[in-house]
Amino acid sequence: MTSDKRIIGAALRAERKAQGLVVSDLAARFREVAPPHVRLPDREHVETTIRGHERGAHSVSERYKLLYCLALGKPEEELFPSTPQAPSAAGTVDQSPTPGQGDDDVKRRAALQLLAAIGTGASVPPGVLEELLSGVDHVLGRTADVEEWEQTVRDYGHQIYRRPFDALIPDLIADIVAVGELLKKGRPPREQAGLLRVSAGLTGVLAETLCNVGEDRAARRTWSTARRAADASGDRELRVWVRGRAAQHVSWAGNSHHAVMTMVDDAAHIANGTPFSGLARGYAAGAYQAASQGDNVTAHKSLDMLKRTFEQLPRSSSEPTVLDFQESQLLWSEAYVRTISGDRRAVTAVENARALYPSTARVPITNLDLMRAIDLVKSGEVREGLDLAVTSLTDRPRPVLATRQLVGQVLSTLPEPARTLPAARDLRALSVGA
Repeated sequence: MTSDKRIIGAALRAERKAQGLVVSDLAARFREVAPPHVRLPDREHVETTIRGHERGAHSVSERYKLLYCLALGKPEEELFPSTPQAPSAAGTVDQSPTPGQGDDDVKRRAALQLLAAIGTGASVPPGVLEELLSGVDHVLGRTADVEEWEQTVRDYGHQIYRRPFDALIPDLIADIVAVGELLKKGRPPREQAGLLRVSAGLTGVLAETLCNVGEDRAARRTWSTARRAADASGDRELRVWVRGRAAQHVSWAGNSHHAVMTMVDDAAHIANGTPFSGLARGYAAGAYQAASQGDNVTAHKSLDMLKRTFEQLPRSSSEPTVLDFQESQLLWSEAYVRTISGDRRAVTAVENARALYPSTARVPITNLDLMRAIDLVKSGEVREGLDLAVTSLTDRPRPVLATRQLVGQVLSTLPEPARTLPAARDLRALSVGA
C-alpha cells in the first residue's frame, strides 16, 4: 500500500509539472473547480495536503480524487488506477509502454524515480542515477548557448545557499538531462568542451545537494561523473574544483584518510602551483581531516597552505557561492580547526567567522554555533554547550552533512554522565531532522 501511494504521488507530481503548475497553482485550481458541496480548508492546508499526496505520505480521499480529476482534466482511472504503475514520460500512469519510446522515456522515468525517492525520504534506487547521468557519461538540432548554460551553473552556485535542497533538485535534474541530450548530438569541439564544463558544474552542484540530503551513495556516484566530465572538458580550474569540493564532502562523510588525501593531492597536482578556489577547498578538506584525527601539526600546516592559496585568489562577490572560496569560508575553516584541536583561540576564530556571514546564512551560522558549543563542553561548561547546540538546531533547515558531523563531535565530547541528559537526547533527534 505504501508503495502504491508513492507511485500515485509521483504520477500526480509528474502530471502537475507536465502542465506547468506549481503546488500553489494546483491549489488555486482546486478552488476554481470545486463543486458547491465540496468544502475546502484554507490555502496553506490544501497545499500541504497536495505535497503529502505527492510524497506518498497518505492516501488520496474521494474528495481530493474528484478535485485532481477536475483540475488536471484527467479521468479517475488514469490518475488513480486500481493497479498503480510507475509514471511515464508524459507525466501520468504508464498504461502501456510503447516499443520505440527509447532512451528519452527511460531517462524521464529515472528522473521521476529520483524525485519520488527524495520527496518521500526513501533511498535513491540503484541504477537511477546511472541512467539519469548516462547522457553525460556516454558522450564524454540546435545550437547550444554555452554562455547561457554557464550562467545557469553560476546561478545554482548561489541558489544552493538560498533555496531548500528538495526544491533545487528537480531543476538540477531537468538541466542535467537537457545538457546530456545536447552532448549526445555531438557539437563542434569548442562547443562540446563548453557543454562538458556545464555538465560537470551542474552535476557537481547536484552531488553537493545529494550529500546534504543524506544520499551518500548517490552523491559519490554523481561526484564521479562530475569529475570525469570536468576532465573531458579540459578545464583545469574546474577539474581542481570538483576534486577539492568532493574532498570536503568525503571528509564530512567520515571516509578514510586515504580517500580524502588522494583527492587533495590530485587537486594540488592538477593545479600545479596555480591558485584556484578548488585548491583552497582541497587544503580546507585536508585540514578538517587532520584535525578530526587529532593530527594538529598537519591540520595547521594544511590551514597555512589554505591561507597562502586564498591570498592569491581573485576577490569575488561577497554573495555566498559553492563555486568560489571566500573569506568567510576561510575563517570558518580556521574556526573549525582551532575548535577541534582545542586551540585557546577557538572562541575568537568562531566570532571572526560569524561576523562575515549575513543573518540569512543559516547553515554556516548554525555550524559555527555548534563549534562554540564544542568549545564550551571542552571547557567544562557542559550544560551551556548542550543548550547552545540544541538552540542552534531548533527550527532550522534539515541538517547538512557538516552539521551532522559537528553534532556528533558535540556528543562525543560530552563526559559519560552527560550523554543521557534530556538535552543530549534532543540534540541527537534534531541532528537527524526529527
